[in-house]
Amino acid sequence: MTHYSPAIFKKSPLRIVLAQLNFLVGDVAGNAQKIIQATIAARDDQQADLIVFPELAITGYPPEDLLYRQDFYQRIDAALKQIAEQANGIDIILGYPAQSHQALKSEQYNRAAFISHQKIVAHYDKQKLPNDHVFDEMRYFKAGKNKACIVGLTQSDIKIGILICEDIWHAEPAMQAAELGADLLVCINASPFSKHKSQDRAHVLATRIQEIQLPVLYVNCVGGQDELMFDGGSMALDRHGKMIQQALFFEEDSLVVDIHKDREKKWAPILSATHKRTPNPLFSEEESIYQALVLGVRDYVEKNHFSNAILGLSGGIDSALTLAIAVDALGKDRVKVVMMPSRYNSAESLLDAKCQAETMGVHDEILSIEPVFKAFLETLSTRHTNTALMRITQENLQARCRGTLLMAISNNEQAIVLSTSNKSEMSVGYSTLYGDMVGGLCVLKDVFKTMVYRLARYRNQLSPVIPENVLLKAPSAELAFNQTDQDSLPDYAILDEILARYIEQDESLDMIVAAGFDESVVRKVLHMVDRSEYKRRQSAPGIRITERAFGKDRRYPITSGFQSSAFSV
Repeated sequence: MTHYSPAIFKKSPLRIVLAQLNFLVGDVAGNAQKIIQATIAARDDQQADLIVFPELAITGYPPEDLLYRQDFYQRIDAALKQIAEQANGIDIILGYPAQSHQALKSEQYNRAAFISHQKIVAHYDKQKLPNDHVFDEMRYFKAGKNKACIVGLTQSDIKIGILICEDIWHAEPAMQAAELGADLLVCINASPFSKHKSQDRAHVLATRIQEIQLPVLYVNCVGGQDELMFDGGSMALDRHGKMIQQALFFEEDSLVVDIHKDREKKWAPILSATHKRTPNPLFSEEESIYQALVLGVRDYVEKNHFSNAILGLSGGIDSALTLAIAVDALGKDRVKVVMMPSRYNSAESLLDAKCQAETMGVHDEILSIEPVFKAFLETLSTRHTNTALMRITQENLQARCRGTLLMAISNNEQAIVLSTSNKSEMSVGYSTLYGDMVGGLCVLKDVFKTMVYRLARYRNQLSPVIPENVLLKAPSAELAFNQTDQDSLPDYAILDEILARYIEQDESLDMIVAAGFDESVVRKVLHMVDRSEYKRRQSAPGIRITERAFGKDRRYPITSGFQSSAFSV
């Protein structure tokens, strides 16, 4: 247990700033400057007594194997000293990875520091280390040995218990702090977005508060980091579980929370008279997912220093939605579309693509793949071919012609290619390796086809940018005459439900069949999923919006004798 109590100067109300910032993983110096600037602003402009930053704020989350580098910790130590120098007239709580040397080995901890009077006077090490879904914390960190950390502020007699993210999802850490006399819990977090996560957080916080009868300040980070998206939504809740204030979602924010003693002489958050911020209205599922995708694209492009983005616009629903997201993320002047028709593309599709490009004001051009496609066919005609597979070969060749052209433009213009495959296609391998899978970021990688349509309709409610014909016509790759997706796949409403049960809920074939799905269809779908693992492993990263995305969430072997298309024994 760590307990720090300074000389007390009683003050009520107490002002705390929750600094919900967008950090860049690995940029220790840059993150430290953001922390310092926010600290100075909180002290001088907002007259705050304490500022709280998210989990691993100094390094960004998750730093992954950077945590094995000794020079990384040297930078962290230097940054901590810089930040501590600013703790003059304001206290700070922030997260960082700490290294402790024990005999001949070192141990790492996910740590929160309490900085007061320009030095670290107390710290807390995260007790509960998540090691599932996208989390690998047991790979890097030891669980905290100190069971609780209670600190007092320079300007107040309040006692604050500090927790870190996963700790609040378990009863013990919060109860330990309460038993040691905490008046308020501060929980610093790097909690990634998924479509139901905000409701899950609210439920967990309500449960903890009911157990300990203490107010909680919950501080999250915001922004995209590779496939992960952090949605913010930091909040202040009173000891009855009522949300008093909440920061914005999907934006950097500085939430000012005033704390005073109520009629029962207990500390409680109140609406600041000068910085009123009521809780956010509930987002629809489509709105929250769309905002996550927009921020994810923006941060992936910006943080990786791409100036522009390009994508192939086909006149189909996937590329139409990807274009809308890209323009909303980057602006029309930073997005270019290329239409690459072949003999199989309808004039209607080309017209739909042209219409959307003009509506959204992006630069567009047409590059026919016919000459390239013919050249491939002519070259291949000189060798013996498997005529039974020639149709699929020709379809894949068209996609690879388009992929090659997009990557050539990418090289020439230093622009990132946004690939347009969705989760339904990724699941069953209905996308072409080195063809429509090429690109630096797959925007819809975790979005099922049925959700693609829902998001497109949501976006058109904001302003009509996707042609209605794109929403109404049967989906098709247009790699053969009169082709539709349902020539090879079940109806997407059925397919997506089967995929969700198998991929996201780990249901077996017999469980899915028992839920009312045709056995032959389920066998076919599961077989397609299993045999396409090698493709997914070579795909671009995509923005995670569900609890089981392809990437960190789902790590299946490529070479495997497991057959999910057989009944369980």
